[in-house]
Amino acid sequence: MVQSADIAEVERETDPLLLDNQLCYALYAAAHRMTKSYRPLLERLGLTYPQYLVLLVLWEQDGVTVSEIGRRLRLDSGTLTPVLKRLEGAGFLLRTRRQSDEREVEIALTPEGAALRADAVSVREAVMCQLELSEPEIRALRKDLSLLIERLSVGE
Repeated sequence: MVQSADIAEVERETDPLLLDNQLCYALYAAAHRMTKSYRPLLERLGLTYPQYLVLLVLWEQDGVTVSEIGRRLRLDSGTLTPVLKRLEGAGFLLRTRRQSDEREVEIALTPEGAALRADAVSVREAVMCQLELSEPEIRALRKDLSLLIERLSVGE
């Protein structure tokens, strides 16, 4: 015989409007906690989380345009420009107009910005230790999230 408590639990698990049943909330809360985990580690480097993301793009490929950074981070130039200005003010990058097309602004690391990469390795390691996930588990989670992003980006 099914207990009424069991029925109530099944109803809770299947109620589409309960907060705990929302994928969007789980992703929001996870993203918030992830950013919060990075904050004190990045503060030691003099960086904010958005600045760190920009540097990740530049450490991967230096000398790219603002529009390329925006595409990689899925940010518009209005959001990105203040972040780039602060990084430039901190001496981590330079913004210059491209000679081939003056409408494009190229972003290049300074030696200080490039050197910061070595310190950033410990930031990632510290956060990965908090997660208590293996590298294969992290890769699988990243793959699932990339698929979700791709599906949500259709038609953009």
